[in-house]
Amino acid sequence: MLDDITAFDLLHVPADYAADPYPYLARLRETAPVHRNPDGTYVLTRYDDLVQVYRDPKLWSSDKTIDFAPKFGPGSPLYEHHTTSVVFTDPPDHTRIRALFQHAFTRKALNDLKPRIESLVDTALDRFEDEGRMEVVEDFSFRLPIEVVCDMLGVPTADRGLIRDWAVAILTALEPKLTQEQLDTGNRAVTDFKQYLRDLLAHRRAHPETAQPGEVLTVLADAEADGERLTEIELLHQCIFMLNAGHETSTNMISHGIHEMLRNPDQIARLNAEPELIDPMVEEVLRYQAPIQINNRRATADTRIGDTDLPAGSIVHMIVAAANRDPAQFPDPDRFDIARRPNRHLSFALGIHICAGNNLARVEAVIAFGKLFRRFPKLELLAPAKIAPRLRFREVLELNVATGA
Repeated sequence: MLDDITAFDLLHVPADYAADPYPYLARLRETAPVHRNPDGTYVLTRYDDLVQVYRDPKLWSSDKTIDFAPKFGPGSPLYEHHTTSVVFTDPPDHTRIRALFQHAFTRKALNDLKPRIESLVDTALDRFEDEGRMEVVEDFSFRLPIEVVCDMLGVPTADRGLIRDWAVAILTALEPKLTQEQLDTGNRAVTDFKQYLRDLLAHRRAHPETAQPGEVLTVLADAEADGERLTEIELLHQCIFMLNAGHETSTNMISHGIHEMLRNPDQIARLNAEPELIDPMVEEVLRYQAPIQINNRRATADTRIGDTDLPAGSIVHMIVAAANRDPAQFPDPDRFDIARRPNRHLSFALGIHICAGNNLARVEAVIAFGKLFRRFPKLELLAPAKIAPRLRFREVLELNVATGA
């Protein structure tokens, strides 16, 4: 633990930070809520400050063409992806691109997916019952959302392991600090992923009869907004983004949810006694262990946050994990409470960049948690979850459970 929290450096965090960042974040929020990092960027930890930034996309840009040039190298595959993806663009491009794939997440589209989600969950739980134990990440929390999002984009079942490996490499490149090996692996992943999608789309065009109901790859390729289609580069990178974001958040949300419920077994009993608590339970999991812990913005003009003046060009690290445990917004914030209301967490962001797939993630979680804890009320934790040493993403690497007596 740092003796002086004002010496905190997001690029060189203490060795125990990744395992449990919350004590550090609480001290920052109390002592230096707008903390100037040694590299000149700013670390924000108060709920209201993050809301202020999210709600002013004109002042606080999501465009990363400036920020990612030194990080990835202009013209590199990672630079191309992370400056083309909708999450890192500003209006009007953001508005145009988002409008083209938003139809994949309509209420009707989600309702059409529910039988598939239920079937996937039931199959996984049948296997769990037969075997008596389960490694949650590999057998359940990863398998469910990757199957759903790959179904949506028409990715053959045999190729879904590739998607996971590429996704990890590409998303790891967003960590604050990278090795050369991570950069090289990420660049290869983008190149291979793009070629894979080109081949998949060509196959769909040559054999349209192979498309499954609800598949959105060819729909996205042909869709128009105000007379404009996505360019090939835009299409490829939005598909990569959908495949990556479509399972990363849900996988970790489900893993953390199971872990936290087993660390708080009274909450399992309460959920089974009051099944109507399933929706607030999902929100509490999202608040308590935000799958995405950090977002970033760049100031387009001089501005002020709290008592701190920030010049134009300032980069802020918005620590969602800290805002979600701000006692000014959440009473007793370190307590895991599945009945917590209200629960206006920021795990899906806010404003124009609110996660497009947030409702799909919630549907997956409601079905997964509801069926799991109802079927296995005596679920047992065999060992504490292994947490990945990542800062931007709160990832569970391994979680072993048993059905219980």
